[in-house]
Amino acid sequence: MADSGETRQAVAIGPRIAASGGFDALYREGMGLIEEVAAYLDAEGRIESRVLPREAGFLYATESMRLTTRLMQLASWLLLQRAVNEGEISRENARSEKEKVKFSATPSDRGGPGYDELPQTLRDFIDKGDRLFDRVMQLDALEKGDLPEQTPGLINGVADQISRLKAAFGRAD
Repeated sequence: MADSGETRQAVAIGPRIAASGGFDALYREGMGLIEEVAAYLDAEGRIESRVLPREAGFLYATESMRLTTRLMQLASWLLLQRAVNEGEISRENARSEKEKVKFSATPSDRGGPGYDELPQTLRDFIDKGDRLFDRVMQLDALEKGDLPEQTPGLINGVADQISRLKAAFGRAD
């Protein structure tokens, strides 16, 4: 194709993805998880925590607090993004507000003595929260226009699969 002298710029797909139906599903999943966790911690989880050994009981309190904190942080992000999608606030205003949301208790902080003694339901909710967090961070990076290589903790899925295939078939090139 001949160069017409016009400068072409890459189209940012992040805002389009964030405004798509994919976001709606993520939003519903996130808000649904918040409701499920709240119901669990208020009923079944409270009962399960009472029978745990002392160390696991302390860890239960810690992990349930981390989980609820993280979910509230995710809810803030999701609500801000929904407000942008619905035209209630500008993308720039939302970006400024999102910068104030500092995510805590990253998955690398999980585990330790007594973690395996926690109720499976709580550990499942923690895993779901971590997966939701990863998806939100990927969407946030795309929305900001960051490339995955520039975003710590995100893995390039294609490169990861290629390296796994090479390892599986013994090729180093």
